[in-house]
Amino acid sequence: MTTETSPGSGSAEETLRAWFTGRLPDGWFTGPPAVSVDREEITVVGTLPAPDVDGGESGDAAAAAAAEGRSRRFREETRDHRIEIAREAEHKFGRKVSWGVEVGGSRVMFTTFSVPVMTRLRQSERQVLDTLVDGGVARSRSDALAWCVRLVGANSGTWLADLRAALRKVEQVRAEGPE
Repeated sequence: MTTETSPGSGSAEETLRAWFTGRLPDGWFTGPPAVSVDREEITVVGTLPAPDVDGGESGDAAAAAAAEGRSRRFREETRDHRIEIAREAEHKFGRKVSWGVEVGGSRVMFTTFSVPVMTRLRQSERQVLDTLVDGGVARSRSDALAWCVRLVGANSGTWLADLRAALRKVEQVRAEGPE
């Protein structure tokens, strides 16, 4: 099954968010998980309560260590159940599932799905990638291209958000179709 939506049923992300919210055990996260989806992967990130840490002089370091410990404990304690839920979702929605948590202001991803993407680049574009490799910014052209995509994503967040909102509107209009 895909996450295609019928008229009035909401977006694929809303459908997936609702499914995961209903499927996940109560108490795993402080609220509904953040769910994002693309053609190959569903990413589920829940927020864990920040551990109480005695401030002291090294408060930031202690808080970071406690947050890391909290995320590691959650990862280990929920592994079998997360695998079960992921397999069910993969079968139902036809996409791989990646998991992560946010705790104490940090995001930790447990699993991620790397997808090869083929592209054709002209010499001037390849030279940009080669410069990044030669400069030690990336290990390979593939890493350099991923670095460029992350940079554009970080610096064009508002524009990309506007584009995604417009695409959701197009999906909605298509789903409504002519009478």
